[in-house]
Amino acid sequence: MLHGTFNYPHIERVIYGVPFALALAQEIEAVSASKVYVLSSGTLARETDTMDQIRHVLGNRLAGLCDRIGAHTPRVDVLAAANAARAVGADLLLTVGGGSVTDAAKMVGICLGNDITEPGQLDRLAATTHPDGTTSRPPTAPPPIRTVTIPTTLSAGEFSAHAGCTDTSGERHVKESFAQQFSIPRTVILDPALTVHTPEWLFLSTGIRAVDHAVETICSISPQPFADATALHALRLLSSGLRGVKQDPRNLPARLDCQLGAWLSMTGVSAGVPLGASHGIGHVLGGTAGMPHGYTSCVMLPHVMRFNHPVNAARQTWVADALGQTGAPAAEQLARLIADLGLPGTLRAAGMRAEQLAPVAERSMHDRWVRTNPNHIEGPATVRALLDAAW
Repeated sequence: MLHGTFNYPHIERVIYGVPFALALAQEIEAVSASKVYVLSSGTLARETDTMDQIRHVLGNRLAGLCDRIGAHTPRVDVLAAANAARAVGADLLLTVGGGSVTDAAKMVGICLGNDITEPGQLDRLAATTHPDGTTSRPPTAPPPIRTVTIPTTLSAGEFSAHAGCTDTSGERHVKESFAQQFSIPRTVILDPALTVHTPEWLFLSTGIRAVDHAVETICSISPQPFADATALHALRLLSSGLRGVKQDPRNLPARLDCQLGAWLSMTGVSAGVPLGASHGIGHVLGGTAGMPHGYTSCVMLPHVMRFNHPVNAARQTWVADALGQTGAPAAEQLARLIADLGLPGTLRAAGMRAEQLAPVAERSMHDRWVRTNPNHIEGPATVRALLDAAW
């Protein structure tokens, strides 16, 4: 008999389809914030009027701004922001931008709550994946302040308490996982008009990242019925919404469908449903090879689905039906969607170098979601075969 426990995340509000400035003004009043520290994507801060609107809303409550968070959330950038937020006595974090900025705010909160002032001190809080596939996390104190997040991409990290943060010291270039249940944002504001500023490749590819969340949730080794339902609807919204945005970048209803689909795609992740090798290998492709998150899903998801088909064919049929072409294999529908959006379908097209294949294969075995892939992955040789298929 089916049994289990579903854990709701510590997120309080999702505001969607409302102009972000209006929603933000209401949130600032609701929490009585007086010193708001802002983390923003650099391009958004420098090339649009977004920060002007935020300054108008915050007035003298704007305590500081960081607009220099690098891709994949480098430790050094996180600590610079955390130390600045600590220095001004921030009582609320606000993010506007993509997934790296969102994760940076989670990491800033963790640093503030655990007296982390130097990058190397994060070593004691990083998750460890053991040879048997289990993951352990050191006790981590909660952030002393919460976050309001305004995302501009579809990677949907704002709906998770987990954060990826990359150690770029020496030759490591390893992306590590951190988590604290209250590092998840208090409030998420989804304004489709703001995403018009996002480069097309980034918006669409992070949309495939959201598709990846939904697909690997449905195909998980430990699925949840509530997450199954939300993930299936996420696929319907994303498959139509992404094509709508590709056809007409000014189509705000299609953009909102994509945002809603990205939100729903994270229900399983937020509740602890384990994902698979597309995500696990993707983490290493990002941290080690510098590949954008969305691109990792574009190149790996169809191949991982083919690899997993012998053990979860029935659930892959659910995915295929939600994508809209009953009878067509899920992996082929995903590959077609990626191609229709003009996104890369191979590692080479996504900018990977051949000499990076071996270290990515080796390091992938240390990722918790490679260990929970539906079709068991024995070791680096199996990962290398998947990488070669995607090459």
